Amino acid sequence: MELMKQILSDSNIALAQSRVIGNKGASGIDKVSVEELREYMSSNWSDIKSSILSRTYRPLPVRRVEIPKEQGVRKLGIPTVVDRTIQQSIAQVLSPIFEKEFLSHSYGFRPGRSCEQAIVQLLSYLNEGYEWVVDIDLEKFFDNVPQDRLMSLVGRVIQDPDTESLIRKYLKAGVMDRGQYAPTEMGTPQGGNLSPLLSNVMLHELDLELHRRGLHYVRYADDSVILVGSEASAKRVMHSVTSWIERKLGLKVNAEKSHIGRPSGLKYLGFGFYKNSITKQWASRPHELSVVKFKRKLKRLCKRNWSISMTERVDNLNYVIRGWINYFSLSDMKYKMEKIDEHLRTMLRVVIWKQWKKPKKRAWGLRKLGITDDLAKRTSVCGNRYQWMVTKTCIVRAISKKALSQKGLVSCLDYYIYRHTLKTN
Repeated sequence: MELMKQILSDSNIALAQSRVIGNKGASGIDKVSVEELREYMSSNWSDIKSSILSRTYRPLPVRRVEIPKEQGVRKLGIPTVVDRTIQQSIAQVLSPIFEKEFLSHSYGFRPGRSCEQAIVQLLSYLNEGYEWVVDIDLEKFFDNVPQDRLMSLVGRVIQDPDTESLIRKYLKAGVMDRGQYAPTEMGTPQGGNLSPLLSNVMLHELDLELHRRGLHYVRYADDSVILVGSEASAKRVMHSVTSWIERKLGLKVNAEKSHIGRPSGLKYLGFGFYKNSITKQWASRPHELSVVKFKRKLKRLCKRNWSISMTERVDNLNYVIRGWINYFSLSDMKYKMEKIDEHLRTMLRVVIWKQWKKPKKRAWGLRKLGITDDLAKRTSVCGNRYQWMVTKTCIVRAISKKALSQKGLVSCLDYYIYRHTLKTN
C-alpha cells in the first residue's frame, strides 16, 4: 500500500498529468483529449482514486492504431488520456526502483540513455576486434510477452500486491479495433506509458543471461545485437541464445530476420557501419534505407500542389531536417548532406516558380532577387518546364542557398557540420 500511496500522491499525479499533456497525442476510445484532461481530472479524480485503492477500477480498452513501417504495419494501442496519466504515474515511481536492477548494456527507454550511446558502445566492441554480428529479432515482441511471466518478474522486485494488481489490469484491458473488442491475454500494448518499462523488465532477464556468459552485446528495447570474434562463435551463440529465449522467456525468435553477418551488412537503429579506409576503424553512417526515408519526407513536403505558404513549408522542412540530423549527427554523412541540400533547393525552386505563376510575377520575383531586368523578362516567359527551368536558367542564381537561408531554411550540410562538430569535440 505504501507504494500505491506514492503512485497516487497529488504531486506524482500532477507531474504525470503534465507529461501526458506535454506529449500531446491522440485520444483513446472515450474521446477525451489532452486539452480536456485537466478539467476531466479535476472533476473525476477523487472517484477514480477511490476505485483504484479499493481495486474496483477498470481501465478502458486501448484504441488500435496501425502505423505503416518498412515491412507491414506496427500495431499501437492508444489508452485514454486518464489511463495514460495513471500509467505514467506508475512508471515515475517504479522506474527508479528498476533502474537499480538494470545493467549498463541496455539503452532504450531509460533516463540519461540514448540510441547514440548504444551506437558508440557497438562501435567500441567492433574496434576491439569483435567483428561478427549476431542479430536476434524477437517476433512481435510487444504482442507476445507472456503476461504471467512478466508479472512474476515485476512482483519479484516491487513486492506490492496493490500495484501489481493495477498493472495486470492494464495488461488485461483489451483492445478496440474497428469497433470490435478483443481481449489481451498476451503482450503489453505498444503505445502505453508503462510498456517501455515493462519491456525492459522482461528483457532484463536476457541481459543477465548474456552478461553471465561474458558476451559483448548492446540492447535498445527489443533490438539486440551480440558481437563475437569468429563465425564459429557467432553460430554457436545464435543457436544457444535463441534456444534460451524461447525456453526461458517464452518469446519467439523470428528465424527469417535473425542472422549472422559482418558489420557492413548490419542495420541497427537506422545506422549502417563501414570500416574507414584511412584509420582502419569501424565507423557509423545513416543506413541507406534511412537516407531514402529522409529524402521521401523532404519530397512530400515539397509537393508543388500543396497550397501552403512558403513560411509554413520551410517550418515543416526545418522540423524534419533538424530532427533527422540530430539523430544521426555522430555519423559520417557530409557528402550525403551536400547532395540532399542541392536537391532540396531544386525542389523548392520548382515550388516557388509554380507559385509565381504568371510571367509578370516571375519577372518581378527574379528582379527582386538580383537578376537584371532584361534577363528576368526573357526567363519569365520560358514557360512551365519546371525541372529544366530551375536547373538551366538564372533561377539557380536568383533562388540561391543564401536567398533560401534568408527565408529561414536550414541547410542540411551546415546544420550537420554544426551538430557533428559539437558531438566530436
